Amino acid sequence: MADVNHTAFRPGTFLLVGIPGLEKFHLWISLPFFSMYIFALLGNLVLLFTIVREQSLHEPMYLFLSALTVADLLLSTTTVPRMLAIFWFRVGDISFGACIAQIFFVHSIFIAESGILVAMAFDRYVAICNPLRYVTLLTHSVIWRIELAAVVRSLCMVLPGIHLVLRLSYCRNRVIPHSYCEHMGVARLACTSIKVNVVYGLTVALLSAGIDVVFIAVSYGLILRAVFQLPSAGARRKVMSTCSSHLCIILLFYTPAFFSFFTHRFGGHSIPRHVHILLACLYVVVPPMLNPIIYGVNNKQIRETVMSM
Repeated sequence: MADVNHTAFRPGTFLLVGIPGLEKFHLWISLPFFSMYIFALLGNLVLLFTIVREQSLHEPMYLFLSALTVADLLLSTTTVPRMLAIFWFRVGDISFGACIAQIFFVHSIFIAESGILVAMAFDRYVAICNPLRYVTLLTHSVIWRIELAAVVRSLCMVLPGIHLVLRLSYCRNRVIPHSYCEHMGVARLACTSIKVNVVYGLTVALLSAGIDVVFIAVSYGLILRAVFQLPSAGARRKVMSTCSSHLCIILLFYTPAFFSFFTHRFGGHSIPRHVHILLACLYVVVPPMLNPIIYGVNNKQIRETVMSM
């Protein structure tokens, strides 16, 4: 029997269990997730429609924001409907191909979104530290190239991971203790060594989110230096108010991501598995829900445009 259980093969389907240990609460857990997903869809669609429709919002900051909005829509839609199917109907079966596709979209969207946040930090740096060159530096063609570069970078980083997952030989166990497919969750079902997958995951995390955080920190360090050199307190408050929304989104994006990443690798035995999974589930719906609210509340131009529609 042991030999049969460890025979290598590629399963036709995997079984997603939702949030392990909290199965009896799935129906109750689904209610806030459904509500947050609806708010995320409506908020991001309204924000995207507002930016596309209003000519005065066709500025670099808002064009980057529209890209972030598209990424949020894709991230939540790629994962939450499948979660709700598990929570409501206990439909956890997912084909091997669909699982690989979900891995691709989840990780590539995350890396692309991280790149967009770097671009938004650079936008604020140019606007505050070099305002006379703002229009000439960040033209529409440059913005499109930056956004395209973020997408290409994400593809270059994620596609090798997809290859690493496809090359693995899997055991008879096809149960994934998660609500959606992600790279290491699937790789751990393999019968063969996944050392390369582990190294790949750490490398991608450092080369994407790690470096991006450094660039963002440098940008805001230079921004703060410029702000403190302004002559009046009123001018300093006005400049910082233009950065507050972006800083909130940065914290909302990276804090749970790094918490999940480090606790999963260095605190896995002290933190229950269902906490990891619940945090990962919240991560794909809470930032997409809150991002439009943060910009809608803090940005006067967007707020007035939405109210006048």
